[in-house]
Amino acid sequence: MQDLDNIVNGQKLFLKPEYQEVLKNKKQFESSTGATSPEKVAEIAEWTKSWDYREKNLAREAITVNPAKACQPLGAVMVGLGFENTMPYVHGSHGCVAYFRTYFTRHFKEPTPCVSDSMSESAAVFGGLANMKDGLRNCNALYKPEMISVSTTCMAEVIGDDLNAFVIGARADAEGDLDNTLITHAHTPSFVGSHITGYDNMMKSTLEQLSEGVERVVDAERINIIPGFEPYLGSLKEIKKISKMFGDKIIMIGDHEEQWDTGAGEYKLYAGGTKIADAKTAINAKATISLQKYSSILTAKTIKNKWKQTFATCNPIGLSGTDGFVMKLAELTGKEVPEELKQQRAKFVDAMQDSYPYMHGKKIAIWGDPDFLLGMVSFLVEMGSVPTHIVCNNAPRKGWEEDMKAILAKSSRAAECNIWGGKDLWHLRSLLFTEPVDFMIGNVYGKELYRDTKIPLIRIGFPIFDRHHLHRYSISGYEGGLNLLTWITNAILDQLDEETKDIAKTDYFFDSVR
Repeated sequence: MQDLDNIVNGQKLFLKPEYQEVLKNKKQFESSTGATSPEKVAEIAEWTKSWDYREKNLAREAITVNPAKACQPLGAVMVGLGFENTMPYVHGSHGCVAYFRTYFTRHFKEPTPCVSDSMSESAAVFGGLANMKDGLRNCNALYKPEMISVSTTCMAEVIGDDLNAFVIGARADAEGDLDNTLITHAHTPSFVGSHITGYDNMMKSTLEQLSEGVERVVDAERINIIPGFEPYLGSLKEIKKISKMFGDKIIMIGDHEEQWDTGAGEYKLYAGGTKIADAKTAINAKATISLQKYSSILTAKTIKNKWKQTFATCNPIGLSGTDGFVMKLAELTGKEVPEELKQQRAKFVDAMQDSYPYMHGKKIAIWGDPDFLLGMVSFLVEMGSVPTHIVCNNAPRKGWEEDMKAILAKSSRAAECNIWGGKDLWHLRSLLFTEPVDFMIGNVYGKELYRDTKIPLIRIGFPIFDRHHLHRYSISGYEGGLNLLTWITNAILDQLDEETKDIAKTDYFFDSVR
């Protein structure tokens, strides 16, 4: 067992003889007391790599296997943490909020503040009003937030809890304790949509509720930027740096950068975030730019139809995506593009030219969220790569596939590119075995695909649990594009080294200059 003088982790611990003996003994109780034939298992496993299985796999509708998406409240929690002194509050079971906190903490490697009112069996029968009355009051007393951001889980939605009525009831019952605390809320049923839907629902509700009663007085210099569900903190920093070059009144709405990038020392419950005053006056902006079109569908309707603001979407990933964002800022502010940005662009283009021969023609399978894929595929096409399989489990039914087709049309090998909306990573497994690619780009859930297919995985996306600090980098802007270029090209070169290391067999190609 463990030795106090030499504590080992699970990877080595379970290789010790005593653990191996336990695992061996357990085999007799597995699969109907050992009735499964290893030969039959191997036979079926091989069949799952065939075209015959692929057709059956792609036709399935009743089950999802490894969807590579999360549920609505996760996105709602991110919105809450994007505002200063705000505590996300999940109206549901304690297990749900534990999942959200753990999910974010494993990706960002930072604590994630979030509370719940711990609905249990009785609340499922009689409703969660009592839980919310106690929960909001306790949250306010313990954590002293300026704002509480309330979302819902499956349990609360199935029984039909009315958040607006519950918040009113909780305030009335709180004997004045909640009078000075803002409470924003949104229904985020976990069984519909995904984390980007929850982000959109919560952002829309937050902006509507904070601006309620505010008379719209247009500030000609004010521009809002909504980042969307952005797991790369460096991207938030990069977008703010670019925006600063065009003016001091370009404000990010929902800025969660500092919350998940705190320094060592005394822990602070609340860090950074958009100022509440700026959120309340977002209605007065001249225009709003969303960096993720499909993470802000409902929010866009509020801004365009209710606020009567100019609204634009830009996806600043890759060269053309960043160009579009920079030119939109120049258009809205009436200012020239700063020389610093022109220099960044020139250096990025130079780096793209250096790496183009290695990325050109490489077949890529990629998966992730809708807006992430639009930006990444655009960049891959710019570099001459072939996005052979594009998998988006949470692809919107309207618009997204057409947007993707427009990007792929710019590729000379568009006919080889396939869009798989609504499919999961078990579908992708069949695609990889029947139509192999050179590399995969995606989140941590592709690790098993890599082990199964031996196709190298380049970790870009959300979540990434098994590598550290990638979330601190940017994938947006010209400097973010350079990061993407570096990660992808060096992964290709790593694989090239692997394929040319056998002495007197494959080592005829050794290019120390590359």
